[in-house]
Amino acid sequence: MSNHRRRPAGERPDFQYIPREPRRHRYLEEDDDEVGYTPPPGDDLVTTGRHAVVHDEPYFDEPHFDEPHVDEPHYEEPHLEEPQRHEPHRDYAEPRYEPRYEQPSDIESVYEDGYGPRSYGDARAYREPPADDRPFVDDHVDDPDDAQAYPDDGYDRPQPDVAFAEAETQIISAIPEEIPPSAIPEEIPPTRAAARTQARRRKQARGRARRGKVFGVLAAATVLIVLVGVVFVGGKLFFGGSDAPADYAGPGGPEVVVQVHPGDTAEEIATTLADRDVVASGSAFFNAAVQSNAMNSVQPGFYSLATQIPADDAVQELVDPASRVGQMIISEGRQLHDTTDVQTGAKKKGIYTLISEASCLGDAGQQKCISYDDLNAAGAGDLTALGVPDWAKDSVAGVPDRDRQLEGLIAAGSWDFDPTAGPAAILQRLVSESSASYEKTGILTAGNQVGLTPYKMLVAASLVEREAMPDDFSKVARVILNRLAVNQALQFDSTVNYALDTTELATTDADRAQVTPWNTYASPGLPATPISSPSIGALQAVEQPAPGDWIYFVTIDAKGTTLFTKSYDEHLANIDQALNNGILNSGR
Repeated sequence: MSNHRRRPAGERPDFQYIPREPRRHRYLEEDDDEVGYTPPPGDDLVTTGRHAVVHDEPYFDEPHFDEPHVDEPHYEEPHLEEPQRHEPHRDYAEPRYEPRYEQPSDIESVYEDGYGPRSYGDARAYREPPADDRPFVDDHVDDPDDAQAYPDDGYDRPQPDVAFAEAETQIISAIPEEIPPSAIPEEIPPTRAAARTQARRRKQARGRARRGKVFGVLAAATVLIVLVGVVFVGGKLFFGGSDAPADYAGPGGPEVVVQVHPGDTAEEIATTLADRDVVASGSAFFNAAVQSNAMNSVQPGFYSLATQIPADDAVQELVDPASRVGQMIISEGRQLHDTTDVQTGAKKKGIYTLISEASCLGDAGQQKCISYDDLNAAGAGDLTALGVPDWAKDSVAGVPDRDRQLEGLIAAGSWDFDPTAGPAAILQRLVSESSASYEKTGILTAGNQVGLTPYKMLVAASLVEREAMPDDFSKVARVILNRLAVNQALQFDSTVNYALDTTELATTDADRAQVTPWNTYASPGLPATPISSPSIGALQAVEQPAPGDWIYFVTIDAKGTTLFTKSYDEHLANIDQALNNGILNSGR
């Protein structure tokens, strides 16, 4: 809705119109006079609110949002004193009224567009359509229900956009869509209630920040206290103090043997040493152990340590290789008893001798060891007490020499045993663990494929171990099985030497002529017992022999080169090569 500077239709020539100031929005003070208007009786003026005002300055309506926006053309507004044209169909009686107060009569200066200076609302002004010379009275509508159409003048009275009132303010504004950013006024200051709300929120935020800082300081202080406590307690635990664990001062008592099990931790070792009275407390040893890098070299086994010694001394003795006892290594092809080489006269230690030496305890010159004879006597004892497995008991029970009944039942490898145990207990441990390792190779079932019992598989493996190099294990195993299949004597020199006190690679006719349970020249088939402790590789070669039709083989040089053949004539020619190389020369 717009209000242009024009005279209402049907104006009286003698009526003096007083130009009026545009209506301005402002805050009303308590001592301001209200502007009221009561039309005189008989006037045809239609009012919809408390008062009506004819504006000298343009008044702007809210745009209709349901109508498309059309850019308005620029026009020049007619001067106030220019007579207005009157159309018959828009003629109506001009209302007569007396204003209750007089507006200043000075007419404000006119800008290029025909408007005077703008008030606060001018920033939101926009150009109206061209004047249509029709009189119009702008009535302020307070109640939306009072807005209605006036068919006589061809206008529909627009609905007011927003009417709101606060305690001391009433502001009515309309902002068109085409407001340029530079024309938007500054933001209206917040109300007192909003200001109080913002102040309260800022105060709460400051309070939360202060509480967060306090909680952060308390958390940091708690962590610091815990760390100090850990350092304090750990320092006492590891480095001693008024609450340091009990510890011996020395000089130490009799030696005892303690065992370190596979997978033992420093704490478990400390507990073992405390139980055996090596140290006064496990904590003392633990404190000393964690400060020694040498503890990483401690291996599972048995150790001889003095009792009632300081924890630091206990650590030093434990990491000393000389403290380890009950350890021995049995090489492949080793026999129970000692043998002497014919060529060199060197003594080859048997398994019983190795056990005896590993069992010694005490200082040099005052050592106590299990004797060779004690071990030999124990080895001839009860098979169950010695740990002989069930799959070997029947064959072992028929061995002609009781001193050799455990031959081959103690496997090659690295061993640890408690030297304070008796001879029978030591042998029982070695035999039981050896049979378990043999069973892992499949000895209980693999013999079914080659026609041998588990014990005879062990016997054949001992022959393979003494007769060939590892690369030829499977071929020698095939030769053994081929000869057994045709009931041909094996004729191995190793079986001849087994029953002799002195041994060598070659044998004499007299040696081969001696009839013993082990001499395969004099007796067909396998020897009565294994002739050595076979390696796992030799046992696996018998379980899975190489395919071939060989019957004969012979080693022809010191490198261990071995030739295999099915022909006896070729075998004789191979023997000549061995003789030429000095391999079969006898020292007897």
